[in-house]
Amino acid sequence: MQQPAPPATRLVLRLALGASLLLAAAWLFGAIAEDVVTGDRITLVDVRIAQWLHEHASPGLTRWMLLATDLHSTIAVSFYSAVVAICFVHARQWRRLVTLAICMAGGLALNVAMKLAFHRARPVFDQPLLTLSSYSFPSGHVVGSTIMYGLAVAWVFTRTRRLAWRFLAIGAAAFAIVLVAFTRLYLGVHYLTDVGAAFLEGVAWLALCAVALSEYWRRVDARAPRSP
Repeated sequence: MQQPAPPATRLVLRLALGASLLLAAAWLFGAIAEDVVTGDRITLVDVRIAQWLHEHASPGLTRWMLLATDLHSTIAVSFYSAVVAICFVHARQWRRLVTLAICMAGGLALNVAMKLAFHRARPVFDQPLLTLSSYSFPSGHVVGSTIMYGLAVAWVFTRTRRLAWRFLAIGAAAFAIVLVAFTRLYLGVHYLTDVGAAFLEGVAWLALCAVALSEYWRRVDARAPRSP
């Protein structure tokens, strides 16, 4: 029977994986952001997809898209996080509380900063399905959903080693994030590059938090006095 890897080895592997995800997601985000700023050919694809979706919208589907997008707004995600935070306080799970606060609050704040930095206008239609006055790049709905469901997947990974449950968690999270991204495209309030960059932003932020917090808790544990 194969023995599990020692804690030091698992820590190194987690840090290496987190650093790799951080670098890859940040690089891809930078590539998309550069294309958006310079008006590269991908922005023409953005416009064509937005126009096609708007032309094929239907009242029944629009109602469902509005419901799904409202359930994943930054306000809704913040409310869900607050409920989970109260549960962590009640259970005295302080590290999970700190992780939740840093990941969610920091990620949403970072997205606001990104919007102000790029100040990209939203798609414009003669008869819009939804009208917003804020900036478009990157999508706050997708960032919040990516961080929230990413944390949920991480929680499942800490609770079980069964591959079936882990793959189920990843699949469910991926489906939910893609659904949220599609609602923003369908409703005409974001371009494809907005939601793609937002997903990469969320992944990069989660990876950064994972690496930084893992190292921080390791040092805290190392300084803690050990009982005989």
